[in-house]
Amino acid sequence: MQRVFRSLQVKTLMAMLLLVGSLAPTVSAAPTALLTDGKTTVTLSNDFLGALVALRLSAGTVGEGTLRSGVASFPVTGGALDLATAKGEINHTGGLVLAAGSTRVELLSFNIDTSGSRTVLTGLVTVNGDFVGRLPLFDLTLPAVTLPLQPQAFNNLFLPGVKVALSAEAAQALNTVFGVTAFTEGFNIGTASLFAVTTNSRRNPFAN
Repeated sequence: MQRVFRSLQVKTLMAMLLLVGSLAPTVSAAPTALLTDGKTTVTLSNDFLGALVALRLSAGTVGEGTLRSGVASFPVTGGALDLATAKGEINHTGGLVLAAGSTRVELLSFNIDTSGSRTVLTGLVTVNGDFVGRLPLFDLTLPAVTLPLQPQAFNNLFLPGVKVALSAEAAQALNTVFGVTAFTEGFNIGTASLFAVTTNSRRNPFAN
């Protein structure tokens, strides 16, 4: 009788272990989209354009960046996004130039970083040719998105309606360099749209 009881105990324990195993969550790597091409465009706000005029600052671009009719564009060169969480980094080439008299500030090599608690666009900063470092330039507010992210036609990603605001760090730096007080944290720079080509894309929509 005791042997039978022990056998039942063992069978019960094995059944419980199997049940627990079946209920345990499955651990798997989240899908990641590797980015190879694309561009980010920013429609500059009237507030920002008006401030440039009032402060007698000129704006332009360097490298492969373009600025036409109040719309700045910068090519995407690489990066990766976790489709399950929208966290990752997006790298760009080209840059933006702000100048007044003999003072020239270049903001280069933009990187959109959504991996932390703060979604931010950083860039390399030079003043009159002297390297300052990589600084948080713009705080980004993403629109409401449905997760996981779903690539569109040809496996490309499109994210419009990203609000772009001046960061506290950039505002302080610009005020110091140009000797003004007009730049403030949260100043409305404009609205951005991101087009990104993934490694699974069947064609590049930006190719000529």
